[in-house]
Amino acid sequence: MSLDGKVVAIAGAGGSLGPIVSGHLAERGARLALAERTPELARSCAESLGVEEERCDTYAVDLLDAEATRGWAEHAATKFGGVDALVHLVGGWRGGKRIADAPVEDDEFLHGLLVRSVQTASRAFLPYLVERAGRFVIVSSIQAQAPTATNAAYATAKAGAEAWTLALADELADSGGTANIVVVNAIVTPQMRAENPDKPYTNFTDASQIAEGIAFLLDESGSKMNGQRLSLHG
Repeated sequence: MSLDGKVVAIAGAGGSLGPIVSGHLAERGARLALAERTPELARSCAESLGVEEERCDTYAVDLLDAEATRGWAEHAATKFGGVDALVHLVGGWRGGKRIADAPVEDDEFLHGLLVRSVQTASRAFLPYLVERAGRFVIVSSIQAQAPTATNAAYATAKAGAEAWTLALADELADSGGTANIVVVNAIVTPQMRAENPDKPYTNFTDASQIAEGIAFLLDESGSKMNGQRLSLHG
């Protein structure tokens, strides 16, 4: 599987999943446009990868700000001469209380984090993805399809992000582009395993497996996948 020379923009590159996905794609030859909320986070993403400067660019952006996000897209396209893919890894969770007790602030927070950031990022990069038959990928949760009462706000936001991605798949189809969803239950990283070596992490998906799934969707071998859920959970 090779992504040699492909330009991949990654939103949320500094999260627990971001460095693993970024490193995996870089190993396969991708050039990376990494974005995070602050310059410090963005720079730390690149430094942890050890990738040559000409193959890795960082940008600080608030993905809830549509104009600023368009600025990121324009910057990435100018630096690399175009963009072949956008991977959305912005994540977060609030929940644990049943619907009657859950604060409405959770609804608003999760909608911004998990839905609006998908909308602003995909809108900003859409012209570049259409130009290159590009790819779009999000990581979602089984809660979107099988919500529980104590995760209602989270499940609703994830379902909204999935619906937007499926609509984007329809938008990209005529250009040869794709938009797909990687579905997991929960994510386990090497750091988590190191901190709790005796924990079985049953029903968790290794971050490296998620990175492999994303690479497949970006590679030519995944070109027939559009508007699909790639399930990586038990």
